[in-house]
Amino acid sequence: MAGPGTDEPDVIDRNAGRVILIDPDDRVLLLACCDPGRPDAERWWITPGGGCEAGETYRHAAKREAEEELGFNDLKLGPCVWTRTATFPWLGRLIRQHERFFVCRTHRREPTADTRTADELMYLHGHRWWSPAQITAAIDDGTRFAPRRFDACLKQLLDDGPPTRPIDVGV
Repeated sequence: MAGPGTDEPDVIDRNAGRVILIDPDDRVLLLACCDPGRPDAERWWITPGGGCEAGETYRHAAKREAEEELGFNDLKLGPCVWTRTATFPWLGRLIRQHERFFVCRTHRREPTADTRTADELMYLHGHRWWSPAQITAAIDDGTRFAPRRFDACLKQLLDDGPPTRPIDVGV
């Protein structure tokens, strides 16, 4: 589908809330993700979260999505610490996603897929608790994370604590 008078595809704007889950050892829970429309495409690691439903705030979407994707229904989200806007292909469409990331300290536990939607089961392919050093080593080896500078952004968050205003972390 192309926009009027152009060969460029239409872009769908979407708001999304995400959660940076950090355990007592400063490990972060990330999910492996792949566009189900391109099953042979490279996977990347993302924070739990997803799109805002009609009338839903970023914070509410982040909490609801974490409950769906992880089965964690007791999270107490902290402040919004990061923002980003990223454009990416998804199921044959181009999505421009405006994201807000909320920090959340929690105990280390394993998520369950029992509460995932059918769509989430199609595009989420595992999870892992990552240390900051493991993330940096994986990036050096070509593993993809969202945002791209996840290691540097996480290090700043862990070293300095939540910022007074959310930081734009880029794509």
